[in-house]
Amino acid sequence: MTLVSEAAARTSGTVPVIDISAYFGGSESDKQRIAQEIGEACRTIGFLLITGHGIPDEVIHRTEATGRAFFDLPLEVKKGFGTADPNIYRGYYAIETNAVAYSRDDRAAAPDYRELFSINRVTIDPNEPYYASPLGQRIFAPNIWPEGIPGLREAWTEYYHAMDNLATNLMRLFALALDLNENWFDDKVDKHMTNFVVSNYPDQPHELPEGQLRAGAHTDYGSMTIIKAEDKPGGLEVLDAQGQWRPVPIVPGTLVVNLGDLMAQWTNDRWVSTMHRVVNPPRDKSMSSRRQSLIFFHQPNYDALIECLPTCLDNGRAKYAPITSGEHLLMKMQKMQDVAKRGS
Repeated sequence: MTLVSEAAARTSGTVPVIDISAYFGGSESDKQRIAQEIGEACRTIGFLLITGHGIPDEVIHRTEATGRAFFDLPLEVKKGFGTADPNIYRGYYAIETNAVAYSRDDRAAAPDYRELFSINRVTIDPNEPYYASPLGQRIFAPNIWPEGIPGLREAWTEYYHAMDNLATNLMRLFALALDLNENWFDDKVDKHMTNFVVSNYPDQPHELPEGQLRAGAHTDYGSMTIIKAEDKPGGLEVLDAQGQWRPVPIVPGTLVVNLGDLMAQWTNDRWVSTMHRVVNPPRDKSMSSRRQSLIFFHQPNYDALIECLPTCLDNGRAKYAPITSGEHLLMKMQKMQDVAKRGS
């Protein structure tokens, strides 16, 4: 059974811009006002743009610049920073080695026309039982760090920590929006297993086969995704309630936030995990369309039980059977990477 129905994955309305700056040091009424605005976006569209997030421009720029420098390396050099273990999602993945549409069982989908690099938590205590368990060792396998790009590891580590802090605060705003204690989610995400992915969508000198996209239609897996995207031809689109694909606007100074499947399940589908995709550029702009996205796929602790929140029961009924965050993620990741088996 899929966690989110096709109807729940569709959205209506436009993507709102919400200033969250007053959450940091503001009054309780400010917090409640921001939470209400976020809650409305999460109910109606599952996407929002946030300003006032507090991430310094220089932190973003260093991460973007080192990412571009890595993807400019020759393919054979980049491949040297991949993993040979299909059970560990780390390092470099070349163009057409993933298909996000597979995660929703769309086996007819073409592989994604993008390359990416993935890391997970940058600071853990490997001796702590949570991380040292068999599942913990798999989920929190050591990161692969590219060599030869000055400052890359430092920049990505700093960005990861900044996103970690932002995601914690967004989860607290989510809790307020759901009429929960502000810290309700804290112990469900304090050891989160978030993948940070730098995704490169290259220019397209040749027209792609029909149906192949930069990233196929899918919903995200976890609690939320935080994206820093570039305003280049061929970008992110969301499926509206009428079944029409609408572009997600790129507004300077904002970050894109969208909900994932586990948040939809937590809320009994009161909040929507939205179908989205990354489309190809128009042919007349295909050689000036290279774009890069910094994507923080926030995923609760692997042992966090995802079951209907007490404030979201529908006449005492929950739509979904409980599942742990780890079980759900591993299932989805395996499906996405099954593209490597095509034709074998």
